[in-house]
Amino acid sequence: MSPTPQSGETNGQVLPFRESLLAMLGVAFVVMLVALDQTVVGTALPTVVAELQGFEYYAWVATAYLLTSVITVPIFGRLGDYYGRKPFVLASIVVFLVASALCGMAPSMPFLVLARALQGIGGGMLVGTAFACIADLFPDSHVRLRWQVMLSAAFGIANAVGPSLGGVLTEWYGWRAVFYVNLPVGVLGLWFAWRYLPHLRQQAHSGPIRVDWLGALLIAAGLGCMQLSVELLPERGFDAYTGGLLVLAAAALVALWHWEKRCANPILPVEMFRNPGLGPLFQLSVFAGFTMFALLLYAPLLFQGGFGYSPKEAGLLITPLVVCITVGSIVNGRIVTRIRHPNAMLYAGFGMLAVACLGLTQATRGMPHGLLVAIMLVGGLGLGFIMPNLTVFAQQTAGREHLGIATAMLQSLRMVGGMVGTAIVGTLVTRSYTAGVDHALAAANASRWAARMADPQVLIDKAAQAVLLGQLGQAGHNGALLLEQARMSLVTAIHLGLLAAAAAAALGVWRARQVPPVKLVRTAAPAMAAD
Repeated sequence: MSPTPQSGETNGQVLPFRESLLAMLGVAFVVMLVALDQTVVGTALPTVVAELQGFEYYAWVATAYLLTSVITVPIFGRLGDYYGRKPFVLASIVVFLVASALCGMAPSMPFLVLARALQGIGGGMLVGTAFACIADLFPDSHVRLRWQVMLSAAFGIANAVGPSLGGVLTEWYGWRAVFYVNLPVGVLGLWFAWRYLPHLRQQAHSGPIRVDWLGALLIAAGLGCMQLSVELLPERGFDAYTGGLLVLAAAALVALWHWEKRCANPILPVEMFRNPGLGPLFQLSVFAGFTMFALLLYAPLLFQGGFGYSPKEAGLLITPLVVCITVGSIVNGRIVTRIRHPNAMLYAGFGMLAVACLGLTQATRGMPHGLLVAIMLVGGLGLGFIMPNLTVFAQQTAGREHLGIATAMLQSLRMVGGMVGTAIVGTLVTRSYTAGVDHALAAANASRWAARMADPQVLIDKAAQAVLLGQLGQAGHNGALLLEQARMSLVTAIHLGLLAAAAAAALGVWRARQVPPVKLVRTAAPAMAAD
């Protein structure tokens, strides 16, 4: 049984402190479940591919998850507005755990890809509903910002321990353990959510509701084709296939826009995008996702492949970035409710992100580690200033009727920004690196080695390097010099990609000017229907 909310509480929350804490523990566990899975799996992927023999499916292990989660986030965000969020939180944990078990038992790569797609459905349901639960529990934005620190801490812990945990589990217990580790975390989250998370529903939706399934289908088609196109863009370039997918995505999204304007109960209310307060926040979420994913994906490659650092050294440099997202969120909660212009935190966050990306474009192998750590700290604090404020500002602007879908759209658009950023930065890095390597090999009359050096992974894998150096030496080439030139090409390529990320963050600073002044007013808990 869920505890009965104490309606009209003057402290800005619908439950007493103890019940609020236990309910938030449940939400924090399910958020950690998704974050931990995303960070742990990446470490194990090379071992998975080596055992299951399916390198052509390598990218699809991540793509299948992203594809289904991006689609389901806005769908279940809206359904949570209609039916309450608790049923979807519980269902999403069950789906995620079943899919995790199937991933761990996968006998082949195609099976693993399908299981990851199912896992993405559960992850999308979680993201689409869990974040909106906080606004249900804490209507007062001041109180909500303080409690959101728990979610930031859950993300920070998962991001900090995920890569190392993935490596340890893979080395000691095999790659299947990285999926099974979700089970105890998920069971804890399921128990806390079932026992303590109240089933809150808005009284206005007491009658039967017609679900906009055509809108959901068009969302799936539009975002699905977009995801596929940006995943294939770095590898294939802009050809007929990727161009056709983009055309299909645009057609589906245009049809969605026109349909939702006529639909009685739209799953994606188009008036949100016309809202002068929400529109800029949605755009800022795209810019934040673009920059965040570029940093998280290409800073490690810069340190390991470009500078030749060990995974341990690179991990120590990346850790301040992910940990300071939590620190920045905590600091933000202390500051934003005490200043006259809360919007200033968005300027500060995007400005710090731009500075971090620009700092990395100037990074060299000889740069002191302390300075690199400082750059990572600035980037992490910037993200900590941005993400909680986007959520709270959007929830306050959208109102209770559209609270769930507005929160879900922020999360979904951040992933879309990450997709687009990964495609653009990935294309810049791949093309620039390949051009640099081809030029160096051609000058040394060693162009036949281009295919072997086209993947920058060779600059990280010491065993592959040793084999390649031996073969180059037998052929009469200076292998060490060619590898060093490849490293220089990779550093230049990543600098170019991070410059694009810095431009996205600078656009965020400029676009933040369009966000109307937000006032974080104190509010009492409204009357809510509860089971």
